[in-house]
Amino acid sequence: MSSLILLPSPSAVMAQGEARYDISYYWDHDPAKARAHRDAVAAALGPGVDARLKVVQSEAGWAVVYRREGDSDGARLVAETHSKLLMARGLGAAAPVRSRSWAEAGADGGAAVPDAAAVERVAKVQEGERRALEALLEERVRDLRKRGRLAPDERTAWTVYDFTTGEELVSINEDLKLQAASLIKPFVALAFLHEVKSGRKAYEAGDLRRLERMIQHSDNAATNAVMRELGGPAAVAKLLRTAYPGLAPDLDLVEYIPPGGRTYRNRASARDYSRYLLAMWRGELPYSEELKRLMALPKRDRLYTGARDVPGDTGVLSKTGSTRHLCGDMGVMLARTEDGREYPYAVVGLIEKKAPARHYLSWLHSRGDVIREISGLVYKGIGERHGFSRTQLAAR
Repeated sequence: MSSLILLPSPSAVMAQGEARYDISYYWDHDPAKARAHRDAVAAALGPGVDARLKVVQSEAGWAVVYRREGDSDGARLVAETHSKLLMARGLGAAAPVRSRSWAEAGADGGAAVPDAAAVERVAKVQEGERRALEALLEERVRDLRKRGRLAPDERTAWTVYDFTTGEELVSINEDLKLQAASLIKPFVALAFLHEVKSGRKAYEAGDLRRLERMIQHSDNAATNAVMRELGGPAAVAKLLRTAYPGLAPDLDLVEYIPPGGRTYRNRASARDYSRYLLAMWRGELPYSEELKRLMALPKRDRLYTGARDVPGDTGVLSKTGSTRHLCGDMGVMLARTEDGREYPYAVVGLIEKKAPARHYLSWLHSRGDVIREISGLVYKGIGERHGFSRTQLAAR
């Protein structure tokens, strides 16, 4: 009997191009032991994974497989996230594996050949589950417009990515290029740390303080100083395009932040921010842990601060962006259960107004409350997928 993966390593799997991938956890010659391990894994990972967690026949016996059928990058992220949860409970690690028409274990311990029509029906149900949260969010946005909390000249964009299952749950106007405001600052931090990694810059105490002011306090002067040290906005944009060509294809970084913060020319899409958060979380960016630390510094935001339906024990790594035209936030949220499990997910919410807001602060507050409401809706959706509800709400 073996307690770990019989299947290819993550590095071998990643080289397989456009193939689809599942997640493997365990194998054994005894299907009963494989079923017992499957139940333990399901209990640890929750109902969001349980429905697609199967005992299947493999070349070396019986395997426990999460039938995800996703891309390789998502499979690697899911395997890493699941491994942390499972290893903390002594249940071993997880690894990506090529998807196939698995033969599932029957009641008698034999293999049941999957029916093609049944597989197609399951796939449709899974796609419906993935898009259920998106439908709820779209309905809420329509309701907010009817009630006048979003104006006719305001466009919105939203993305949600569940790191535990590796699925994008919400994709609404994610390719729409909108004003970026201070949401460019994590990209500027990335550009500076890229130069540190390359050896062309040092990360000294003064640099650290500037990056902290830039992210925690949204300090425009600090941001401009960092861009100036890197050769200006055009040089920063070129660095990012060259070093990370697929990270933020819609990012237009063309100007310093003018006096008063009236920066309207820098633009990006919700997809750009979502990809940044995913790459940071996966450790694919230089000094990803430092970027996470900077994004997690305590500050007011629109995903957690004042969001009534987001519990007080939720972790948040975020950055806001604000002008007379834009109210936005991007962040990784860490939903925590009473038994110590964490369910990370990424949220991006953007509201852009065509005409400048007449009463800037009141407009910013009201649109920030819209993002907070959506953030609470997303938290509930993640909780339903993974079988947890709100923990104690802290006064905030």
